[in-house]
Amino acid sequence: MSNKSKIFFKGVVDVSPLMIPVVPFGIIFGVLAIDLGLSPITTMAMSIIIFGGASQIIFLQLFSAGASSLVILSSVGAVNSRHLLYGAVLSEHMSDFKMTWKIIISYFLVDQAFAVTNSYLKKSSDKDRAFHSFGAGATCWIIWQITTIIGIFLGSIIPEKLGLSFAVPLTFLALIVDDFRKLINVIVIIISGLIATFGYEIIPFKAYVIVAATSGLIAAMILTKFNRFNNG
Repeated sequence: MSNKSKIFFKGVVDVSPLMIPVVPFGIIFGVLAIDLGLSPITTMAMSIIIFGGASQIIFLQLFSAGASSLVILSSVGAVNSRHLLYGAVLSEHMSDFKMTWKIIISYFLVDQAFAVTNSYLKKSSDKDRAFHSFGAGATCWIIWQITTIIGIFLGSIIPEKLGLSFAVPLTFLALIVDDFRKLINVIVIIISGLIATFGYEIIPFKAYVIVAATSGLIAAMILTKFNRFNNG
């Protein structure tokens, strides 16, 4: 087995425990898409093109709420802006890679892949270490697509009156539950949540996602500076 393959499979092993919350996320996406009237082919095409978990759920929610195309694209773009940071952090480890490999790895660089790869890169000096992210991201991609297919199947047999939309926020909570340990994080989550909840009907053009996210970032910046000032 080549060195690249060993690093690739290490990424697979490292990210596997983080696939637990991805499974219900993918199923929910498939169910909601079918419930909104999208065809199985359209659902899978969107899942492959966007491939961003939270981005796809937000896309569906805004689409079902009747938001304009500009707001939908802006909201999805705002949520995905974190990938700019992921790419910037990983770029120094991919300087010797061909452009084709850079594009492939960047496509698979989702939250879970970056989380495990970032820790791995800090400890490894191997020239092929970026393949760790490829292995982790490809694993997430496969699990997501499989569970989306399961969701599509379930969406065609689950009665509409059952209403599984409640599972979306529960899944988000499962992903961020670890952040509840810090008071600043809790405050920011509450601020963003309240703005999104009350702004759903108040904020024009269904831009509540953008406003809530921006407000959360501003609150986080203020609270962080205030905390540093008190500790400094």
